[in-house]
Amino acid sequence: MFPVYDVIVVGAGHSGCEAAVAAANMGSKVLLATMNMNTIAQMSCNPAMGGVAKGQIVREIDALGGYSGIVTDHTMIQFRMLNKSKGPAMWSPRAQSDRMLFAAKWREMLEAHHNIDFWQEMVTGLIIKDDRCLGVQTGIGLEIRSKSVILTNGTFLNGLIHIGEKQFGGGRAGEKASTGITAQLTQLGFESGRMKTGTPPRVDGRSLDWDRMEVQDGDKNPSKFSYTDTPKLTKQRPCHISYTNPKVHELLKTGFDKSPMFNGRIRGLGPRYCPSIEDKIDRFAERDRHQLFVEPEGWNTVEIYVNGFSSSLPEDVQFKALRKIEGFENAKMFRPGYAIEYDFFPPTQLKTNLETKLVQNLFFAGQINGTTGYEEAGSQGLMAGLNAHLKVNELDPFILKRSDAYIGVLIDDLVNKGTNEPYRMFTSRAEYRILLRQDNADLRLTPLVKKLGMEGLDERMEQVEKKKQEVSAIEKFIKNLSITPEETNDLLEQKGSAKLNQKVKAISVLSRPHIGLKDMVKTNGNLSTFLNSYNQETIELAETGLKYEGYIKKEKEMVEKMNRLEELYLNEDMDYHGLQSLSSEAREKLSQIKPRTIGQASRISGVSPSDISVLLVKVGR
Repeated sequence: MFPVYDVIVVGAGHSGCEAAVAAANMGSKVLLATMNMNTIAQMSCNPAMGGVAKGQIVREIDALGGYSGIVTDHTMIQFRMLNKSKGPAMWSPRAQSDRMLFAAKWREMLEAHHNIDFWQEMVTGLIIKDDRCLGVQTGIGLEIRSKSVILTNGTFLNGLIHIGEKQFGGGRAGEKASTGITAQLTQLGFESGRMKTGTPPRVDGRSLDWDRMEVQDGDKNPSKFSYTDTPKLTKQRPCHISYTNPKVHELLKTGFDKSPMFNGRIRGLGPRYCPSIEDKIDRFAERDRHQLFVEPEGWNTVEIYVNGFSSSLPEDVQFKALRKIEGFENAKMFRPGYAIEYDFFPPTQLKTNLETKLVQNLFFAGQINGTTGYEEAGSQGLMAGLNAHLKVNELDPFILKRSDAYIGVLIDDLVNKGTNEPYRMFTSRAEYRILLRQDNADLRLTPLVKKLGMEGLDERMEQVEKKKQEVSAIEKFIKNLSITPEETNDLLEQKGSAKLNQKVKAISVLSRPHIGLKDMVKTNGNLSTFLNSYNQETIELAETGLKYEGYIKKEKEMVEKMNRLEELYLNEDMDYHGLQSLSSEAREKLSQIKPRTIGQASRISGVSPSDISVLLVKVGR
């Protein structure tokens, strides 16, 4: 009935979809197994992609041949570039999506791929022989064979939903939990844990008083995520902002005695950076209000997502409190918020290619690794898909360094440090964030996957080469351009910058704070004429390279120093317990994680600089 697949992907959320596409685009024959074909790429929580650091990840996924950026561009209803008032390293794209169109577009693109098959059924176990994964077992007793398996189960592994004192099994509202896999993996020696996440109530937009809320429009000139020729957004739907107040807080507190968060029924570890509304009130008791983002779920629906009001309190308490929010006085609720607990597996049990250490050809990606967020999940799925293909074809793994991508930072953090709470990406986690900007992901990453042999990248590579040449041409022109005090001093005075006394190179003025190319083209005709032939994204990329040239050079020097340690490989079978010069904590951690390189070893918590010196001596340095 089934062929032997190269890769079976279990779960069709954001991680599973990207895993299937990545392996298929490399040439693997893929089976995507899901409990419900109608919920492929479902946006289980907020209907948005991107955000601070997450937007950079979506652009990296796109640069690596993934589909998240393409799907978002086809289905978004609003776009904003966040943090534009800060430096370019902090600029982060974010889009509101049409929830239903997003899932439909993902399914359409998956079904159009000749290397992807589908199977709708619960996977209840794995076929494992001699510590090697050989396929999956399903709920009706089928055995489907494969050369590798990627588990992307999301919140479905023994999922348990909480609403007040009520609890019931489920992977998300209206869908049953997945059972069997956790029990099998723990029997094999895997360590598992429980995590918790939550979602807010959905309300009827027809019942809200929009005039009583702040309007949050999209950008006047919206950009997009994908580097491919996706459609530009020509019309947008606004979001709105409202706030909780003391009356809301007092009403919510009446349900605290029935809250699974506070009475011990939820034992899973919740997300620190996206707490429930009851958690916010409890932890930040001094605040008399909290911001809420009132977000539409699509073009043609009245359903509204109340971002910032995640809750597992009894539904009647949620409803009464909602109606005390300004603009929500007559709100009708579609469904209450809830918390969900689920199984995860501490990611220190993985190699840097996301393959498990205990079982060969078995890969984990997404929330099963303790992360939270569509973007974090999608990026892991993509990397697991690439590496599953490489493994079954006996090729070297594809590992992104911390200096290559936010995705590299994410995976490096997970496998070396683990996580005891849902891991979310922030710009502050990346030490090389001046290099890892959202505007240059294609220049950084597309050549890397092209070298791997991914299909369909010829046009992308042509664009990358063209972009490099154009950026170089702009930089060269500006470095050679001279400007006079007469044409520039009025601008400098307006900007509060020192006037020129003599003719200078344009680069010296551009390097000043608050002076940009948009300002300089107004005063210099030669510059204006030259830049007219280039698109805005390329101009901004060149401008960033010029303005931050010194900082970029310093970061590259730091990367080179660190890369020397990354090139010193450690034997996988090294007996760390036999190295008595190491600290006892280092012996324990190194034996558990088995780092591939000295560089990786240096980032393991508990491994000190003196321990690294011992390892350097061991490898002959």
